Amino acid sequence: MPVDPHVLAVFTVSTIVALVTPGPDMLFVLGCGMRGGARAGLLATVGVITGDALYIAAAAAGLAALLTAFPVVFTALRIAGAAYLVYLGVQMIRNRKSSQADDPVASGMSGRRAFLNGVVSSMANPQTFAFMVAFLPQFVDPTAGPVWLQFAILGGVLIVLEFLADGTVGVLAGRIGGWLRGREAVRRRMDAATGSVFVGLGVTLAAER
Repeated sequence: MPVDPHVLAVFTVSTIVALVTPGPDMLFVLGCGMRGGARAGLLATVGVITGDALYIAAAAAGLAALLTAFPVVFTALRIAGAAYLVYLGVQMIRNRKSSQADDPVASGMSGRRAFLNGVVSSMANPQTFAFMVAFLPQFVDPTAGPVWLQFAILGGVLIVLEFLADGTVGVLAGRIGGWLRGREAVRRRMDAATGSVFVGLGVTLAAER
């Protein structure tokens, strides 16, 4: 087996500990689920893990060294993604009084938007970048077999665990949010709160180093 079973066990436990600690990705999925329902929560999770998969592929291909050598490129991507999240949050807050019957998109979040925003949230998160290019290689042994295969195995384990953790949060948030959205006053407060979370995430990601 390319990855030693003991190493795989340590990696799995370490990953679970990291995933159950609330972070930007989990908060993002929570917000999408509350605003768009269980489906939006799940698709936001898929978007997040898609971004993670891209970082895993980059780490495996050695592209992480390029981003590290030219930090201005990564900084530009991070700032752009953070600005987009702030924009989304502001739009949610501004549209919170829109009629649910007249504008269903304003009062909810489509699955496609949740997915794409999940990708942006993941790719703009410096913690995700650091985890993939600094933490993941610690469990790779070049003498044990093909490096790309080890990255694939470890990355696959991480993606499955993240889907289970964040997906559960997204579905539960969607169930609760669906019940709350039927109440107009609560819906407006929920949209304002979700928008504030998105703005906060954007500001936090922009400030991260």
